[in-house]
Amino acid sequence: MKPSRSVTLIAGFLLAVCFTVSAAMVHFVDHWYPRAAIDDVLYLKAPQLKWMCLGYTGLLADIYWTRAVQYYGSRHYLGVPSYDLLAPLLNIATDLDPKLTVGYEYGAAFLSPPPPTGAGRPDQAVALVEKGIRANPDNWRLYRCLGFIHYMDRKDYSAAAQAFLRGSKVPNAHPWLDLIAGKLAQKAGDIETARMIWSATFDTAEDSSTRENAADHLVAIQVAEDVTGLEKIVALYRDQTSRLPGSFGDLAQANMLAGIPLDPYRQPYVLNADGTVVVRRPERFKFLEKGWPKDYAPPITARN
Repeated sequence: MKPSRSVTLIAGFLLAVCFTVSAAMVHFVDHWYPRAAIDDVLYLKAPQLKWMCLGYTGLLADIYWTRAVQYYGSRHYLGVPSYDLLAPLLNIATDLDPKLTVGYEYGAAFLSPPPPTGAGRPDQAVALVEKGIRANPDNWRLYRCLGFIHYMDRKDYSAAAQAFLRGSKVPNAHPWLDLIAGKLAQKAGDIETARMIWSATFDTAEDSSTRENAADHLVAIQVAEDVTGLEKIVALYRDQTSRLPGSFGDLAQANMLAGIPLDPYRQPYVLNADGTVVVRRPERFKFLEKGWPKDYAPPITARN
């Protein structure tokens, strides 16, 4: 038999074994408790699984990671407010494969946001990412993830600054980690820091969903700045004329505006009779803190 054919046969045999073991593991996971569903069962612990999987820990870790994603996705889709098994599933997956960095990053994104977007457990997300950092101390993206959790969900700006600073000391870390750490240390929670964080996320994101999410936040920041500035001009006009402007045209005639102001999607802002400024097409926006029309119910993602 030719050497190349022999290698092909051996590789094919090993691949078949992997598929067989994978199928057996899936069957085992699904039927360990035949009358229970994933929502009702906390599976075996990682040490037991390592002993039972005959060395295929990486493969089993992928299966548990897939189970965690399915668990999160199904409950999110159905609007179920609790995610009690999410952290255990993620911990088993990352116990089996401590180098499963996707499990730490995306697992934290499932755990940290408030319901129904996530589990509303930033404490568990912090614990998961810190575990990932211990196993992967040179992965600067994990420090970025940790900083985001502290900044966005815990509102602990000092802890966020420390996380970004720790990450900045990792070899080959992105230079903006150090900039953000310094910015947070100077002025926690200000709009320029938020813009810097989301701009850096947009520039360094490796997948389209993360880039889209960052872009939506940047749009919200721009609207907040626009609305705040426009309402200050309206207040100044009222102070000078003892009345509110009837339109942006009145402000332009008073040389307070260069023209009709446009939102980030190039739509004119709306000036209400009470002097507040809102976006014209609110359905296009997520994560706004300012600019919602009073009769519009923001989406859940924006309220969170």
